[in-house]
Amino acid sequence: MTTTNRAPAATREALGPTLIKLRREGLDLVVVDADLGKSTSARQFGDAFPERFFTFGVAEQNLISVAAGLASMGHVVFASTFAVFAEHAFDQLRMSVAQPHLNVKLVASHGGVSTGEDGASAQSIEDLALMCSLVGFRVIVPCDVVEAAAAVEAAARTPGPFYIRTSRPKSSVIYTDGARFEVGKANTLREGRDVSIIACGLMVERALAAAQTLAGAGVQARVLNMATVRPLDLPALERAAAETGAIVVAEEHLAHSGLGALCAQALASSHPVPMEFVAVDDRYGESGTSAEVMDLMGLTPERIVAAARRAVDRKRV
Repeated sequence: MTTTNRAPAATREALGPTLIKLRREGLDLVVVDADLGKSTSARQFGDAFPERFFTFGVAEQNLISVAAGLASMGHVVFASTFAVFAEHAFDQLRMSVAQPHLNVKLVASHGGVSTGEDGASAQSIEDLALMCSLVGFRVIVPCDVVEAAAAVEAAARTPGPFYIRTSRPKSSVIYTDGARFEVGKANTLREGRDVSIIACGLMVERALAAAQTLAGAGVQARVLNMATVRPLDLPALERAAAETGAIVVAEEHLAHSGLGALCAQALASSHPVPMEFVAVDDRYGESGTSAEVMDLMGLTPERIVAAARRAVDRKRV
């Protein structure tokens, strides 16, 4: 699968229009916002359904507490803020959402380091670790605006808590309009027999670019979009390990506690193979354009190519 001819778009742009569509279809949606609805696109829902939209300012703990209360009354509740600010409400997410397993969907934009000019204080590189630690949460990182819209719809129609991380910058559109999203299922975007590159979010486009470069050197790389970080698609992961014998995991998150760590843990007990990881090392980012910061942190196709070559070479030892 290759990118479409559709103009680039940010995954955060999917939230508002998708919620409007779902409400018009009759879903009992309520949206709560932390005064960032213009950036997350949730404000569009508020403009269409003001009686179902509530904003709380910079008060994420209060935001999640109210979301839990609304969900306990039977509503499907979407909460909207930035990923780094969602971390402020971890205790409320644990006590008020995860433990009672309420129908709250937290959609957090500006995830990872690609927030760019906002600087290190706005870069969320720990959020997936935190959200994956919450019992019962489904954690999703869509790779493009089409998948983001489909993931929001899947979350709305699936009982229980969700965390969906979206991104600030515009990125290539990989899927065609109308593509469906299945929670817990990875998509194979490119076949290959020599190594598997597993990625989520903005790193999927970079994984595809890396696979193209590797093909030119005679290395056939399988590319899996593992948009559902929790629960992992264990059959797809184990199949990739068995059929290609080497794995590279690429993500816009700390290396020691995100998708790569979860994949390594799963394969260590079922099908251990050489693995390499392209992620954020133990450091925080800096201010710059999204592309500049991604390059600074080593989240590049070139680094994925180098990791794939190392993994393939380790198969031969």
